[in-house]
Amino acid sequence: MKLHIFGAAGTGVTTLGKAMARYLDVPYFDSDLYFWQATVPPFSEKRAPAERNAMISRELHAAPSWVLGGSVVDWGDGVFPPFDLIVFLWLPAEIRMPRLRQREYERYGSLLDTDAAMKERFDAFLAWAADYDHNTGIANRTLAAHEAWLAKQTAPVLQLREDRSTEERMEAIMDWWRAHKK
Repeated sequence: MKLHIFGAAGTGVTTLGKAMARYLDVPYFDSDLYFWQATVPPFSEKRAPAERNAMISRELHAAPSWVLGGSVVDWGDGVFPPFDLIVFLWLPAEIRMPRLRQREYERYGSLLDTDAAMKERFDAFLAWAADYDHNTGIANRTLAAHEAWLAKQTAPVLQLREDRSTEERMEAIMDWWRAHKK
């Protein structure tokens, strides 16, 4: 299975993607690891698109099955092997934002309160994430951009737009798979 899972920050893409990869016993690829250079602090320097695309394309084409997590909208044509299923996760900001806040505090702890540069990046990240549904954020990381990209896909799409546990989401994916891939 070549499964692509994406949605706004805080919807559980990484959690679900890693769980599905373990369940299917296939590799998990996180688009952020290709989009961003490995830096300290992380997520601060973008990788050149040609380099990013070559890296991810090579790795995905080499594996017979995998789970790809994260938004790859506007990465270009021919980068990805055909997806067997695309799963889109959406949750309202009232659920996503507290999750993001908690995740970032788990990652960075009190530095988010005591380091001025970290706090500034954290506040900017939260503002960007909150704007997802209002379509005022980064052009290709908004609800409108994601829905427009989905409308152009030829692969089947499963949309999960409610707050479910990881296990319930996995069950929904496997139920879809069993019903459509006989």
